[in-house]
Parts: sequence; C-alpha cells; structure tokens
Amino acid sequence: MSRKSTIERTRQKLMQRLRFKYKLVFLNEQTYEEVFMLRMSRLNVFTYLISASMAIIFLVTIIIAFTPLREYIPGYPTGAERRLMIRNTQRLDSLVMEVNKRDNLLKNIRTILSGNVINDRDTSSSVGISQSSKDIHFSKSAEDSIFRAQIEEEEKYNLGIAKHAPAPLQLEHTFFHCPLKGMITNGFGDSHDHYGVDIVATPGSRVAAVLDGTVVFTGWTIETGYVIQIQHDNNLISFYKHNSKLLKNTGNTVKAGEAIAHVGNSGEQTTGPHLHFELWSKGSPINPEDYISFK
Repeated sequence: MSRKSTIERTRQKLMQRLRFKYKLVFLNEQTYEEVFMLRMSRLNVFTYLISASMAIIFLVTIIIAFTPLREYIPGYPTGAERRLMIRNTQRLDSLVMEVNKRDNLLKNIRTILSGNVINDRDTSSSVGISQSSKDIHFSKSAEDSIFRAQIEEEEKYNLGIAKHAPAPLQLEHTFFHCPLKGMITNGFGDSHDHYGVDIVATPGSRVAAVLDGTVVFTGWTIETGYVIQIQHDNNLISFYKHNSKLLKNTGNTVKAGEAIAHVGNSGEQTTGPHLHFELWSKGSPINPEDYISFK
C-alpha cells in the first residue's frame, strides 16, 4: 500500500469523525419524556464556536470604540489627558508664533543696523505696520524748532498743568457701538484685576468693534485665548478676549459696528462661552457699562 493511499484513507476517516453526528437528549426524569434534543457533529460544534467568538469580539470592539468604557483600557488617554494634549498643542502653536515674531524683529533690527532697506511685507507681518518706510520722514523744520524752544521756555519753571494743555476727553459725548448684546455675569472690578465686563452669549455670536480704529494686536494667549486689540482715536484702546475665531489681522482698519471676531470659550481663565471686553483711556481702565448699553 502506497503512502499516498494511506494519507487519503486517514483524511477520509478524519472527515467521517468530524461529520459523525451525536445526539444530545434531555428527558423528563419522572416520565422519561423527551424534552429537548440536539443533533450536532464535531464540525458543527467547531463552526458554531468560531462564529460565536467572532460575534463576541465584534460586539466588544463596538462597545469599547463608541462608549466611555474605552477610557478604562490601559494606555488609552482619558478625557482630561486629551484636553491637556489639545491645550499643549495650542501652547506650542503660540510659542511658535512668538518665536517667529522674535526672529522677524531681530532680522529687521540687523537689517536696519547694516543700512539696508527693510521689506515692507516683513515689517507689516512682524510689527503690524503696513505703512511704507519711504513715506516716513524724520527731517526737522525751522518752524518746529522755534515752536519747541518756545514751549520749553514757557514750561521751564511751571510745576503745574500747562496753560495750553488740551481739555480732558469727554467720553460722555462719544458714541460707542455695543460689541455684543447679552447678560453681564461679571462686572468691572467685581474680582481682583478684573478690568472689564464678561458678556454671556451663544458660541459663535458676532463680536463688533465699538469705534473706528486700527487693529494693533491679534493672537492667542494661554490665559485669555484668542484676543484682538484695537487702537482708537483720543488714546482709547479696546480689548476683546476669549474668542473662538478672529476675523481681522494686525494692521487692519475697522469701522464701528464691523464684525471682528466670534464669541468662544478659549483660554485657561474662561468659565464658559462669553466675551471679556475691556476699555482703556490714556492707559487706565474704565468701566464700559458707564458708556455702553449691553442689553
């Protein structure tokens, strides 16, 4: 008998054993009545076990992937860890922006010291000035020198306020456009170093400029998130903090009532979707509620 025929006979016997059916009968102990009967072969049992195992693995995978149970798996980040990773990513982006600004500033300083002409595009991107350096003249006229000498002579022994000092700014006669309509949850001076008001509104709501002016700063900070700062006439500066998106860039000119940002919840110091608005006059903070109605 050849080896090939022996292998074939062995295979046939194995298949017969796998296909041989067994009967599993459940009988009533008292009446010996057949209650349940199951006929299965070894091959059927093996097939059912594989199918059941695959179904269980699929269900467990679905439950872990789409439920909070995945946080209990070793090595999977929790919700707090994911928030920390997002915050670190934002901090890293902010640091990269600050490093790029510093590099551009140092590059412009080296260019100035070497006597070369600064590229207008580089200057506007690093310090937010769009004016060409060719339009700036530092020459001193004769009339200017005479006027300076006259003022210095008059103020030489004056210890008080100058006679011709400009009148103080009357903010009561200045019309401020409301930056955002909503409820104020934290007013001016309610807490330590709180120099503005917190206005609660729907996330993504439109934030408007209070006066005509020029954007002097746009960026992201760790404490206050996305911030935009606008310089107005008469030494007025307005701040808009915790935004979700900024619509203007540094150097842009804005009009009163023009959209400049969207309400958000950015920064470590935020307590929910709101706008932190500050108004400064001549370097000192003032209460915006004295001049603006937010209702």
